[in-house]
Amino acid sequence: MNLINMLKAFLKTLIPLFSLIAGGLYLDSVFFLDQFNHGQEVATFLLWAIFFTLFYFLPSRYKEQMFYAVLIGVAGEYLFSLGLKMYQYRLENIPHYIPPGHAIIYIAAVYFNKNTAIKLHQKLIEKIFLAIIIVFWTYFLLFKNDVFGFLLTAVVLYILHNKPRERLFYYTMYLVVAYLELVGTFYKCWEWPPYAFRFIEFLPSANPPSGISLFYFGLDLGCLWLYKKRHTVAWNRMKNVRYIKLTKPL
Repeated sequence: MNLINMLKAFLKTLIPLFSLIAGGLYLDSVFFLDQFNHGQEVATFLLWAIFFTLFYFLPSRYKEQMFYAVLIGVAGEYLFSLGLKMYQYRLENIPHYIPPGHAIIYIAAVYFNKNTAIKLHQKLIEKIFLAIIIVFWTYFLLFKNDVFGFLLTAVVLYILHNKPRERLFYYTMYLVVAYLELVGTFYKCWEWPPYAFRFIEFLPSANPPSGISLFYFGLDLGCLWLYKKRHTVAWNRMKNVRYIKLTKPL
């Protein structure tokens, strides 16, 4: 029964998310361009429609975090893509479907990790996810000379080593972002240069680099920080309740 519930958690969150990534990015791909010249506009309509549907049904706490994810996503895209030239989109713009996409990815990972069945098997899932990350990371280093991605992943794993509460969430984000990047670069929706930031030649990079989820962590932490600043009293109350539960004698 526990296994069935765990599979249901995947089917309700990550599987639909992976399907949306594959289908949504296909609309903006060079493959779809041969059939229809306005795929990016269709993808934009689809992603915003899904965003507002989720926004309507979610509790107010998550609505607020989705809003923050869009704001931080816009700022991050302009900084890293147009400003620092870390990567470039197919039309050399920031597609309008990208900001709601950030928010949808964020909230799907949140709901996956708050599922009861996932929490019950957290340690097992962490080990499985970590094994996949290590295989992915090693393959990209050995066969794609992805030194940049190797260093980014090393930083991710180092940070999470002493963060047991957040570990599964960020492992989840790592794998979701890795899948997103593989699909997006395969479809040629965007591309990464052969070196980190285009000019750091001692840091060769794959297209995509394996550990790019490190930069997505800024979005996650930013959403949480903004929420805490807006709800300081409620956040401190929750922390006190959690502390009491952890220190309560058995």
